Amino acid sequence: MPHPYKKLADKAFWKRAVADGCHLNDLVSHSPLLSAGDSFASAGSCFAGNIIPYLESAGFNYVRKTVVPEGLKGIYEENFNYHTFSAAYGNIYTARHLLQLIQRALGLFQPNEDRWYIDHQVVDPFRPGLRFNASNDFEFDKLNAQYLESVISAFKEMDVFVFTLGLTEAWVSSIDGSVFPACPGTIAGKYDQDKHSFKNFSVAEISQDLIDAFSLLRTINPNLKVILTVSPVPLVATATAKHVVSATVYSKSVLRVAAEEVVNLLPFVFYFPAYEIVTGPQAPESFFEANRRDVSVEAIEAVMGALIANCELDAAVIKKPKPSVPPKPLPDNKNSSSRLVDLECEEAASDNDI
Repeated sequence: MPHPYKKLADKAFWKRAVADGCHLNDLVSHSPLLSAGDSFASAGSCFAGNIIPYLESAGFNYVRKTVVPEGLKGIYEENFNYHTFSAAYGNIYTARHLLQLIQRALGLFQPNEDRWYIDHQVVDPFRPGLRFNASNDFEFDKLNAQYLESVISAFKEMDVFVFTLGLTEAWVSSIDGSVFPACPGTIAGKYDQDKHSFKNFSVAEISQDLIDAFSLLRTINPNLKVILTVSPVPLVATATAKHVVSATVYSKSVLRVAAEEVVNLLPFVFYFPAYEIVTGPQAPESFFEANRRDVSVEAIEAVMGALIANCELDAAVIKKPKPSVPPKPLPDNKNSSSRLVDLECEEAASDNDI
């Protein structure tokens, strides 16, 4: 009887699958990821926003519950990319943040530190970069209720939810564990060592948070399918004592293992290898910009090409997408506040250069 390796496909062998030429489609283990006519929503790290124009151009409907009216475009613009996503929640870097957002929207969790009073404005600690804040508690409560209703509405309407895991590191409330999208004091608010603490989530914690989050979503959307990815973008900074390179490798390794565990446990969750496509040994150096952190347009197009190749498409509506170009370096003469306004990710506000 031949040994088991005799029966394996070429993709199981390094020489055939990598050294002799790598076919990115071979990295995808499930197809189709989206079916023709599917509506999708997305959340996660900054990299998660890249999928939106490509999948829309391939004919899939992106669920949007917070849309800036035409007459206010150019005026009502946010500092960060809150409105890039389906319900203006902005970047969600950790699984715990996603779980708590769903719990808040369902009325299952209310953060103890749910607002900050800054310069006669009421600021949302979980969307600290919003340019237009409430002026009093009544207005804040009304706007927050509308926001959470839009979150539930988006989750009910989507057929597919794409979630990109970005970080294991987070800053949380020492009182009730509420996860902030950025360290208090970097974008808004004030850091208080008695109220705020650093948390580096483990594989077990992230796996359980994802299972709990996706299971809750299925209670309001029983047929929901989830596509799970890991962002290839390195950490901008680490609050551990490690070198940022070591911290990045640890963080991405933990996220990747957690993703695999969840996929193996939940039959409606599928993994898409964006991380492997961009960072694997088969990837060219040109997949990152000169700063070795920003993912290049070439890399994004490779990732999206593999994603779309594993979707069921309606050929009549396919158009060439506009690439999501990484932001250009800011001029040296821009002051700190100007730099902050131009940032796309809250995480970047933790960089000591800002």
